[in-house]
Amino acid sequence: MQKEYIPKLFSLLKHGISKETLIKDILSGLIVGIVALPLAIAFAIASGVSPEKGIITAIIAGLIISVFGGSRVQIGGPTGAFIVIVYGIVQQYGVDGLTIATFMAGFIIIIMGFAKLGNYLKFIPYSLIVGFTSGIALIIFSSQINDFLGLNISNVPADFIDKWIVYFNSFSKINWYSVTIAVSTILITLYFQKIVNKLPGSIIAILLATLIVQYFNIPVATIESNYGEIPSSISLPSIPKVDFETVKALIQPAFAIAILGSIESLLSAVVSDSMIGGKHRSNMELVAQGAANIFTAIFGGIPATGAIARTATNVKNGGRTPIAGIVHAFILLAIMLLFAPYAKLIPMSCLAGILIVVAYHMSEWRQFKSILKGNKMDIIILLTTFFLTVIFDLIIAIEIGIVLASLMFMKRMSESIHVKNISSEIKKGEHLFDEELSNLPKEVLLYEINGPLFFGAARQFQETITAFNKYYKVIIIRMRYVPIIDATGFQSLKEIVKTFKERGILVILSGIGSDLNKSFRKNNMFEIIERKYIVPDISKAITKAKKYLEENTA
Repeated sequence: MQKEYIPKLFSLLKHGISKETLIKDILSGLIVGIVALPLAIAFAIASGVSPEKGIITAIIAGLIISVFGGSRVQIGGPTGAFIVIVYGIVQQYGVDGLTIATFMAGFIIIIMGFAKLGNYLKFIPYSLIVGFTSGIALIIFSSQINDFLGLNISNVPADFIDKWIVYFNSFSKINWYSVTIAVSTILITLYFQKIVNKLPGSIIAILLATLIVQYFNIPVATIESNYGEIPSSISLPSIPKVDFETVKALIQPAFAIAILGSIESLLSAVVSDSMIGGKHRSNMELVAQGAANIFTAIFGGIPATGAIARTATNVKNGGRTPIAGIVHAFILLAIMLLFAPYAKLIPMSCLAGILIVVAYHMSEWRQFKSILKGNKMDIIILLTTFFLTVIFDLIIAIEIGIVLASLMFMKRMSESIHVKNISSEIKKGEHLFDEELSNLPKEVLLYEINGPLFFGAARQFQETITAFNKYYKVIIIRMRYVPIIDATGFQSLKEIVKTFKERGILVILSGIGSDLNKSFRKNNMFEIIERKYIVPDISKAITKAKKYLEENTA
């Protein structure tokens, strides 16, 4: 097996884990498990599913990602990034539709891992990532206003604008107890760790809010009043009935889950690498993420990925091996088995406060502001992705964002190609060449190409080469700095050779190394231009040109 497909845990166990590291991992896993509990419940509720589905996801996905993942410290589970997609799928296709989409996404992510796409997902522009994560943050914030203000609106519209219209029409129903609990939760979550570093503020906020609400019988909505009991066991594995029409309908959401999950998990792994000075195995990480989503779906969970905040918490608390993630999963299982009946008493406004803090951290407003001062194309990608996420749909935003990013890449690549008329520059005395170059016959035109000759640059190349008025008998195209030529580039090259051949002008290609020679053969270039006129260096090209002129001078 290739090293990149060996789980990090297996490699670490092979080399041995010290007792000191093991103790730190267990303690870190305990803390992360406690931190993960309120987030798992909150993410599930915000996604439109029952609270236990978030806990099940954190347990199963967290365990699989830690055991089989390619990162030392990655913590897997439900994240805020999926809320928008999951909520949309549940509204349109129901919980069974979500299960099928998550199951399909798992296989897509595994295929991406074995296709080694983990090496390329890191090239997705940062402006695109910030655009949709900021959009998701705004949507999460908006989705919590109902519980934050205690408006008790039974059917909140999914559409962003419609949602706020309903909120504005319901402001007269504000429950100030809910507002007080939510604001207190935000303050405790943000600032408690400055007092006691090891205890997460969100847990303290939940304990205080729940105890106060129950003791004083405060009239606010709780998990129990909205969702009933929280099961204290994991359901048996099952797969909903699937037909081809359902698969067709859910393939787009499944791809969105797969792409978003892959990006977030690898982004989390990169961040954790910088914190511990490690190096993750991106393709193995994708395979583990895919397997986690398959098994999570079977057990009735929701989509999972690497969670940046929980992974950072793990690192800060001393976690250095996947054992911390395994412990975190078992801590959550123990909490579910022992304390689930009490979790139903948590006030909804408290969870709203926690999710608003999550939204704030996700918003990346500093990076958003920084990108707005930068490159024009980055600004277009950022704002387009952001507004499409908020106003329309995250799936559309990801698709159009990737298309825009691809167009930006093509534009920049096409601008990177330079086609120079070396002949005129020699005569101007702008370049110093060897004696042979400086004595280039006047009937010979010399062009040099710098950069990849691909479809984005092929038209510019063709127009530049063919745009001259003076009569020449030989054209040398120097290609020593052309690393690759794609199908469109070869087509343009063929058209140039044919055009000049019809005018009675010989084309000689110079600087063609062994790699390009293989590509020439595969693309049938030798049928268009004689093999003897494709040479490895400029001196041979000039010698061929002079010989041709001697033979064809009447």
